Amino acid sequence: MGTQDDYKIKDTKPELGERWPHGGVRGGGGWITNERITSTYDLVEQMYYLYVRVVKAQNLPPNPVTGSCDPYVEVKLGNYKGKTQRFEKKTNPEWNQVFAFSKEKIQSSVLEVFVRDREMVGRDDYIGKVVFDMNEVPTRVPPDSPLAPQWYRLEDGRRGEVMLAVWMGTQADEAFPEAWHSDAASVHGEGVFSVRSKVYVSPKLWYLRVNVIEAQDVESEDKSQLPQVFVKVQVGNQILKTKVCPTRTISPFWNEDLLFVAAEPFEEQLVITVENKVSASKDELIGRLNLPLNVFEKRLDHRAVHSRWFNLERFSFGVMDGERRKEHKFSTRIHLRACLEGGYHVLDESTMYISDQRPTARQLWKQPIGILEIGILSAQGLLPAKPMLIVWLSTGKSG
Repeated sequence: MGTQDDYKIKDTKPELGERWPHGGVRGGGGWITNERITSTYDLVEQMYYLYVRVVKAQNLPPNPVTGSCDPYVEVKLGNYKGKTQRFEKKTNPEWNQVFAFSKEKIQSSVLEVFVRDREMVGRDDYIGKVVFDMNEVPTRVPPDSPLAPQWYRLEDGRRGEVMLAVWMGTQADEAFPEAWHSDAASVHGEGVFSVRSKVYVSPKLWYLRVNVIEAQDVESEDKSQLPQVFVKVQVGNQILKTKVCPTRTISPFWNEDLLFVAAEPFEEQLVITVENKVSASKDELIGRLNLPLNVFEKRLDHRAVHSRWFNLERFSFGVMDGERRKEHKFSTRIHLRACLEGGYHVLDESTMYISDQRPTARQLWKQPIGILEIGILSAQGLLPAKPMLIVWLSTGKSG
């Protein structure tokens, strides 16, 4: 059995957050984080903003002259001002608008939120205001819960309340993309809509593997000769071609693999053209096919991908109004096997010369057959590639 001391109140000092290098603890006031969330934004320098969310107002008094209330809210921080939408004849308006002020440009110690009523005489009537001391504004960093808005009674006014939330946050805040920004206050038109979060997400890259197998019912303009055909495939600015079929035939066969790099979200299309090699300097277009990339299946293993036949948009060779007429009754068919490969490293180099062959998907790794150990005993006559060259003989790496 335990002693009586085991049941007494004890003084504990838990560490609620990251420990800083100088020994302090980062925690409290919206600063408690964890490794998973911190690592999401550690590649981007944090930029701080003062956020003001204007939710709604209630019980606003009507103007004694007009007998109605056309309210809007003005958020003022030093020389920066932001205004909400103005409502007509509404004493309980709802705005739910967010304003963001860059912390680097804050030169005022107070934040003022004015509720005003638009008058017909050209000067807006003052209903009331709420003042915040900048030293008392809390800090909120995701994944902290969003700051709940509160009702504030309007000062110096006849009556009324406004619901607000004020906090200091970073560009990782969920409110950043939708906020009105003081940095863009002087920008008009589409420039305002270009303000987006500065937490950048790397696009997911895929290898698009296109196996061009064969084609059928290929016809050339010259009916007296069979066509000698090749296929050109394009994804964005990437263009690859198959070899020219060595024999002249209406059913050419290639079975060639073409590899492209595609990035999500897939906005580009796979463009396939079947062309006839008329001469060394002339190619004749026989058919064309446009396919969105999202029609191809994604795979992370070696499972088989089913091939499919596609009808090409074919052109007739009779001239009408100086252009080729499109025929849809009869068309050339092409046989393809295509998929999006997600199990490999996608590198910034030519897809024809991939230096890293090991897949990223563990299920694609080959079973090891043994271990080869290599040790460096000595090195002589090494010439530095740069003025500073350090050779680590113990690890076998040079830097």
